Amino acid sequence: MLLSYKYVCGMTYKRILLKLSGEALMGGRPYGIDPAIVQSIAEDVSKVVANNVQLAIVVGGGNIFRGLKGSADGMDRATADYVGMLATVMNAISLQDGLERAGVETRVQTAIEMQEIAEPYIRRRAIRHLEKGRVVVFGGGCGNPFFTTDTTAALRAAEINAEAVMKATKVDGVYNKDPNIFEDAKKYATLSYQQVLSDEIAVMDSTAIALCKDNNIPIVVFDIFKNGNISKAVTGEPIGSLIS
Repeated sequence: MLLSYKYVCGMTYKRILLKLSGEALMGGRPYGIDPAIVQSIAEDVSKVVANNVQLAIVVGGGNIFRGLKGSADGMDRATADYVGMLATVMNAISLQDGLERAGVETRVQTAIEMQEIAEPYIRRRAIRHLEKGRVVVFGGGCGNPFFTTDTTAALRAAEINAEAVMKATKVDGVYNKDPNIFEDAKKYATLSYQQVLSDEIAVMDSTAIALCKDNNIPIVVFDIFKNGNISKAVTGEPIGSLIS
């Protein structure tokens, strides 16, 4: 059944999975991490956690790895994916630092063990952290090449029984075509999973959409660069686009 914002508006989710792209951490930089963006995200997350919402985060690595694109040309796909996984861990640790400076107790868990800097991903431990009010940042993707961090977000959301996936992007929702190129691009308020899959709408990869569909996990797509948008999304305020 296709939900509407009328249905979810005013509803505060109790446990969510926030998907941050690596590009969202760049701000206006060509690559790397913009500390001002991290601080803004941390402040918004602190307000969410203060309202007793359990929050886990999956972060991408494109801001770092795509900065190395020239040197990665011709690299074996699996090898390149492992490099990308390491980039997500760098982002996860940086995000943890920003969150803790904002007073948010945070744990990083990685799909590939690196115990000196983060916990290994253990589902029950992650859920326990959430129950104690800690934010859990998942790094290292799902630990396997050929899977995107969007798929990781859908997978982790299902594993921790999250009520929704919040996908924070550089645009304010889902469009039928690139709004940065086409002035007549149409924004969707709501879409079904099947519509995204059949129309091949480029919002998340098909594996991630199918996984959310199979587990009935709604996806909210919104603009990360507007202050307070994470809080608004969590409380069901009609921002961005809803896929359900």
